[in-house]
Amino acid sequence: MRTRRFGRTGREVSELGVGMWGVADWSGTDEDEAKAALQLSANRGCTFYDTAWAYGEGASERILGDLVHANPERRLLTATKVPPKNRRWPTRRGDRLEEVFPPAHIREYALRSRDNLGVDTIGLLQFHVWEDDWAEDTSWQEVVTALRVEGVIAAVGVSVNRWEPWNVLRTLETGLVDAVQVIYNIFDQAPEDELFPACREHDVAVIARVPFDEGSLTGVLTADTRWPEGDWRNTYFVPENLVATVERVERLRPLVPEGMSLAEMALRFVLSCPDVATVIPGMRRIANVEANVAAAAAGPLAPALLEMLRAHRWDRTPTAWSQ
Repeated sequence: MRTRRFGRTGREVSELGVGMWGVADWSGTDEDEAKAALQLSANRGCTFYDTAWAYGEGASERILGDLVHANPERRLLTATKVPPKNRRWPTRRGDRLEEVFPPAHIREYALRSRDNLGVDTIGLLQFHVWEDDWAEDTSWQEVVTALRVEGVIAAVGVSVNRWEPWNVLRTLETGLVDAVQVIYNIFDQAPEDELFPACREHDVAVIARVPFDEGSLTGVLTADTRWPEGDWRNTYFVPENLVATVERVERLRPLVPEGMSLAEMALRFVLSCPDVATVIPGMRRIANVEANVAAAAAGPLAPALLEMLRAHRWDRTPTAWSQ
């Protein structure tokens, strides 16, 4: 497993990380297999694990804590997120910081997450949503600085709202943010415009999430795909989104090289970008781990193929269903 520098933290992390939302919060998850897949990912060299208190109200964090304690020699980096106090994903323009991330709330959930993870220090504490209008507010700045000084956290991050990679640029200029998590994939290429250059300038690590566009870029969805009642994907892949997405996926299929799957091409597209420190697909099954590790080992895509994939950029704006 190749590693990459995690921004100014100075740490090296695996270029293939693991996103842990689905481990505790998606339908169809076999908990025993999910735990076995996590251990296999560590065995294969993954060292970056991204979770959040909101993933099962601490359940995913506790699962990650078990993995960390089972692998003390591997120096796994624990990344988690403070939930918005108003429990609204994403934020909306005009939301006030004191309603979403008041200082006492940030501290409370940092300590909760540390207990769930069972660690002395959280590797990376991220804000689960963000508004760049909060950049200069000293209330969040003071509490994360204090948490860092106290050893509760080692680094600070922001998880950017879907399709809003610009919504953190002023915050980066505070010098307090060590990592930005953003959706980046074949369709969602907008982070390359402003966010990635800003991260290079400030030496901020980029965590790329949703490399498979919530599953569409694995090639398994059809216009008739449905999930069990209560599954989040039903609310994201509403007909308006699902039909348009499947049509765009079909246009990609002729570009997949012989011997390569669409999913492999999608993952390697993300890893072909040198600005990305780590990419965090969900890997709830052993087969997912094996396939993604093999894809990462295959290295960047050919320049000619990358150039063709540029034409499949899909610029979207947030809607009621995009969450």
